Amino acid sequence: AAPGLRGAFVVVAPIAALMQLVPAPSRLESLARDLRAGQRVNLTDLVHWLGEAGYDRVESIEEPGQFALRGGILDVFPPSAGRSGEGVPARIDFFGDEIERLREIDLDTMGCDRAIETLLITAATRDPESIAQGVSFLDLLPGDSVPVIAETMEVVEQGRGYFERVIDDKGIVGPPAVLARLAKFDAMVEVNQFSASRPGAGGVELPIETLASFDPDVNAAMGELAALGAEGMRVLVCCQNAGEASRFGELLEGIDAAARANIARLDLYLHRGFVWRGSAGAGAVAFVPYHELINRFAVRRRMGRVRSARAMDTFLDIAPGDYVVHAEHGIARFDALKLMTPREIPGATRAAAGEQEQEEYLVLEFAGKSRLYVPAVQIDKVQKYVGGHGGRPPLSTLGGQKWKRQKERVVESVRDLAAELLRVRAAREHMPGVAFPVDTPWQREFEDEFPYEETEDQVAALSEIKKDMQAARPMDRLICGDVGFGKTELAIRAAFKACEAGRQTAVLVPTTLLAEQHERTFRARFAGYPFRVESLSRFKSGREAVDILRDLRQGKVDVVIGTHRILSEDVRFKDLGLVVVDEEQRFGVEHKERLLRLRLTVDVLTLSATPIPRTLHLALLGLRDIASLTTAPLDRRAIVTEVIPFNERRLQQVIARELAREGQVFYVHNRVHDIRSVADDVRKLAPGARIVVGHGQMTPGELEEVMLAFIRREADILVSTTIIESGIDIPSANTMIIDNADRFGLAELHQLRGRVGRSKHRGYCYLLLPEDRAVKETARKRLKAIEQYSMLGAGFKIAMRDLEIRGAGNILGAEQSGHIAAVGYEMYCRLLEGSVRELRQEPAPAVSSALSIEIGVGGLIPRAYIASDQRRLEAYRRLATASDAAQLEAARVDLVGAYGEPPKPTLRLLELAQIRVVAGSLGVRTITIRDKDVVFITPRSDDLARVLNANAPSSGGSVRVLPPKHTGGDMEVYLRPGGKDMQPRTVLAILRRRLGLTPLARVDAAGPSSR
Repeated sequence: AAPGLRGAFVVVAPIAALMQLVPAPSRLESLARDLRAGQRVNLTDLVHWLGEAGYDRVESIEEPGQFALRGGILDVFPPSAGRSGEGVPARIDFFGDEIERLREIDLDTMGCDRAIETLLITAATRDPESIAQGVSFLDLLPGDSVPVIAETMEVVEQGRGYFERVIDDKGIVGPPAVLARLAKFDAMVEVNQFSASRPGAGGVELPIETLASFDPDVNAAMGELAALGAEGMRVLVCCQNAGEASRFGELLEGIDAAARANIARLDLYLHRGFVWRGSAGAGAVAFVPYHELINRFAVRRRMGRVRSARAMDTFLDIAPGDYVVHAEHGIARFDALKLMTPREIPGATRAAAGEQEQEEYLVLEFAGKSRLYVPAVQIDKVQKYVGGHGGRPPLSTLGGQKWKRQKERVVESVRDLAAELLRVRAAREHMPGVAFPVDTPWQREFEDEFPYEETEDQVAALSEIKKDMQAARPMDRLICGDVGFGKTELAIRAAFKACEAGRQTAVLVPTTLLAEQHERTFRARFAGYPFRVESLSRFKSGREAVDILRDLRQGKVDVVIGTHRILSEDVRFKDLGLVVVDEEQRFGVEHKERLLRLRLTVDVLTLSATPIPRTLHLALLGLRDIASLTTAPLDRRAIVTEVIPFNERRLQQVIARELAREGQVFYVHNRVHDIRSVADDVRKLAPGARIVVGHGQMTPGELEEVMLAFIRREADILVSTTIIESGIDIPSANTMIIDNADRFGLAELHQLRGRVGRSKHRGYCYLLLPEDRAVKETARKRLKAIEQYSMLGAGFKIAMRDLEIRGAGNILGAEQSGHIAAVGYEMYCRLLEGSVRELRQEPAPAVSSALSIEIGVGGLIPRAYIASDQRRLEAYRRLATASDAAQLEAARVDLVGAYGEPPKPTLRLLELAQIRVVAGSLGVRTITIRDKDVVFITPRSDDLARVLNANAPSSGGSVRVLPPKHTGGDMEVYLRPGGKDMQPRTVLAILRRRLGLTPLARVDAAGPSSR
């Protein structure tokens, strides 16, 4: 057998793959490393090999082709792992030169949750030398292998086309060379629909016939299936999941019993149906895929395990020079991270007790060059400024009153906003709505037919939607999620629930093309069920529109999809139950008013492609019903984004590579007057490619013809304006070129980029800089941001970078943008959350991070433990914002899992964090030392005194409570331990003991955190 291929196996490959040379067997070993626990491997040599094999060394792995090294811990993300497709990110723990353990990394937390027995690490890039001295894959197969060629002439023709399109033909051989290599095998089989075998080949005719198409109406199709059975033909219907099997069982019950006796079900996936006539005397057998029976021809991919994208947060990467907001002092410029003792702070007035220990400080510069040193353990008081002023807001005066007044004005505004939203919500609570019934077997079957595995976010959001629909009040729920994260499927399931209850659904979309796209998607999913889906758009003729409107009034149309046309007065429903609104912010004031009236009577589900941060989500809880989708589906991969100058040679290569992998290309040019000229230029770059042009000034018929040609793959390149921005889903189009990209907004670029990479293939987006003019500084920043944030789920970070702050504008209204500019996005969210709690008369949560511990002991994450400033700040922030013991323990376990056992300064930081969480939950605001007492300052003392006394040692000590010095003031609780030693570390140990804290247990460095 060939190297690496043992036993019996089947290889399926297009001719393009066989034309590419692969490394010879003698070089294969140098291009892959097979690792397992207990194996002896020199870590230095392995790291050197990773660099040679094309891996990038990073602080923390996020994508295939990266590795990170911290002491004896190596994180690596191989591009592939054996036959499982994309590799898994793995952590390799070394003890000296021995691999102690292998674990899969959860990229969400960087903790490890699954052991791996073996890990195959393959090279991240093609090695030119290995390819130059390479061999054909066919040379690796043993001589007794049996090659099978399906449609010989088509295969040869495809090979010729590929060879002509490839610009760099190094490592490529032509189709004749492939056919010559096939001649070395003992036997070869050619399978041709028509007799087209090469001369001298013996032929065997297989008794296979094409299966005739079924009627689009599912009941008529079942009648045709019954006719096949009645004729005595054996019929096997192939169902690929439980939902299809169950639904087919129901459809089967509706046909004649005699015909039914010849029809059976096979639980497997079949791409295309056929009839096997068999030998004389043997009956014919029809193999019928369920999706052909019900006329659902959408691309179906197999289920797979979901990999989560990183959770979104509002604390974006901060670097020296960035503007930040300090909760108490206002807007400042982040100057540096400095390691120092409290005594070294200029103008320090706090005399620390006992020894002084180094801590890390964020140095913030305010107006007049005033500086504030913020301990890194209090990093939660500092947020990155996002909110306007072109990213350069005026600095606050340290100790001045202006910041306080600004916050007061914003508080007044957000209180009014919150009160209005609460009033609208309360009015809705008392309006009679539609209470939809609980899920039926049909609903469960319909959902089981979904060919992918749902993400956890989708499951949670769907549960909330159904709960809202089953309630008596009208639903008004917002679903936020990045491009391609599964919002449409949620809308489809909600619409199916409405249809089953006999109610109609209206789907409102911003563009005509998106209406057509949704019509195809809804019809494909509803195939096999007796519900009618139509669209109202300028693509429909006047006669068609009149018929649809009539049937809508009579209740014969169950789902109607359209632009603002469906809000017109002449569009009437027999029994409207659900309205789905896609990208509401793109509709005008008049249309929004109509929607506002609808919200009071029917269920409304709004979809937004701008994800919202966790802080805004929390702030809006109780005001709007929101569900966020933050997890990417399994087979979505980050889109490779590059900003490049216009260069004909480079563009030729980009287009040729996409066409060589049998894909399609979007070429976006946003000026109609010269788009035909641009298309001629593209034609010169890709001679022989089929090119179509589309823009919004075409007649509906012309535009439809162009789009259908591209969707049906009758064209290779679509040169268009931004009409493709919203919702166009063409899985085979995976390269986008955007001309004059500096003229586009950031959010617009992100939406456009989301049109590619929608299948298992990697997507590429190229942003072209103009040849004939300079690019403005603001445009350069936009392009740098879109290139930097190309990871999955980057929509939120892009929205934060966008000067328009789309997330807040969409959800809160544009009038609030001035207040956001005044105090920054995250501070605005915190103030809004506080106002909501106040209006709802809910108690403010105990904020442990606001607690100040002044006992002369510092905590620190040394650079030797976490080298990256950004990662260190993230770790400080996670410890500072932990609100309970479980969150703190999860943060600690993930820290140990990612960086190993913490050094002593970090252990003290963890101990201080434990004290902060427990004392904070008891209402404590400050802990300090006065003479021989530990003093707690708190608005309430009962719980604290009880805990301190309950954990008192037998040697004594005392607890005294002093009342407030004035009405509404804080109490002081004095703890006198009883011993003479009041050194800082002794006090730390006393605090831990008296608050009931146990010593920190050792964590298995590769173990999972408990979440």
